[in-house]
Amino acid sequence: MARYGKGSSKEVEKEMRLYKRGKAVSGRKGKKVKSRKQAIAIGLSKARKKGMKVPKKATRR
Repeated sequence: MARYGKGSSKEVEKEMRLYKRGKAVSGRKGKKVKSRKQAIAIGLSKARKKGMKVPKKATRR
């Protein structure tokens, strides 16, 4: 079973706070985040880049 580290959950928490305020942006163009799922995915991606404990990305078949 995949487990997330404390650091990664803090990163998601930060991103959710930004999302709720309407300040969360995605990608290089900086488009506004429109869904909770998208905000969570961005938080996990940032945590992954910082080297925190996050499960590997799911691969498409």
